[in-house]
Amino acid sequence: MKGYTKPLIIIFLVLLADQVLKTWIKTNMYIGQEFKIFGNWFIIHFTENNGMAFGLEFGGEFGKLALSLFRIAAVAGIGYGLHYLIQKKYHRGLILNVALIFAGALGNIIDSVLYGVIYGYAGLFHGRVVDMFYFPLLEGVFPAWVPIWGGEDYIFFRPVFNIADAAISVGVVIILIFQKSYFKEESKEEIGPNNEVVED
Repeated sequence: MKGYTKPLIIIFLVLLADQVLKTWIKTNMYIGQEFKIFGNWFIIHFTENNGMAFGLEFGGEFGKLALSLFRIAAVAGIGYGLHYLIQKKYHRGLILNVALIFAGALGNIIDSVLYGVIYGYAGLFHGRVVDMFYFPLLEGVFPAWVPIWGGEDYIFFRPVFNIADAAISVGVVIILIFQKSYFKEESKEEIGPNNEVVED
């Protein structure tokens, strides 16, 4: 189990927090209900989506089933990749961030696969993902000279998301920021014919 302890702890904690919060939201709030945490810019807003992270959609019954099956395949692939990284002793930061991504993806799969059955509104693989974090940091109107959106209202940040979405996003962003150190190739050393060290 050496090398697996910290990734497993991260996965467990993310899944626990994600599912406990989603269960509380699902059983104590109604769709569209919200309450403010910090003024008007941090709001708990209960919504559900049939699609991907941050409320993006992949429509239709077949689309929903395909998305759920794709998520399962993707999580299996990420899980195998995490195992490979640990076995090959890759950079610990990379391993922990992949664990974050894996936990987030698995958290949303639980919703998609099981929530429809658990809460009695749909069949297996047709559940809806529970979202709740809403950060409308800026609100206003686009100037008239802005192409396409001129004169329209805007909200930043509009998407409503959950802990699983946040874990995926944080993992991906940190990997992108530190990719040079995570994927740095160490020079290989070989012993030459006269016992000298030769670097590739």
